[in-house]
Amino acid sequence: MNQTLGKIRDRLHTLARRLGPLGPTLARLTVGLVFIGTGWGKLHTLPDVTEYFTSLGIPMPGLNARVAASTEFFGGILVLIGLCTRLAVLPMAFTMVIAILTAKRGDLHGLTDLVGFEEWSYLVLFLWLAVAGAGPLSLDRLIAPRLDRWFGSGAGKKSGPPETVTA
Repeated sequence: MNQTLGKIRDRLHTLARRLGPLGPTLARLTVGLVFIGTGWGKLHTLPDVTEYFTSLGIPMPGLNARVAASTEFFGGILVLIGLCTRLAVLPMAFTMVIAILTAKRGDLHGLTDLVGFEEWSYLVLFLWLAVAGAGPLSLDRLIAPRLDRWFGSGAGKKSGPPETVTA
């Protein structure tokens, strides 16, 4: 019986390792597509967004509407393709904090309300991506070796531009 349970556990661990790249990939695809859509919508309705920001008491509502729309749209693109992900999610996370503190403030009566907000879910995903990175199925992972060669990474490695290989 213990041997059978051990085999099942080992198979589950193997399956989990193989499916590991799905977590960050699905998170990036989900929030990337959502924020491309919301950013695009805001960019094309800036007067309405500015009016809404004014009603929330957000300072410089015209400027902040443009910043929020651009952050969502261009950040969503970067997150979707997994390029500069750790950096791109930071301003996106900030927009979620601002959304919670302004647009959702009246609906916030406790921790249960907070964790029920979709903005909180996005904030958590952004923070996870900031810490964990874009994952192996991303442009970040594709260009990382080139950046390491260019800038050097770690002691004893030569920094500077990559060497040209000739045949």
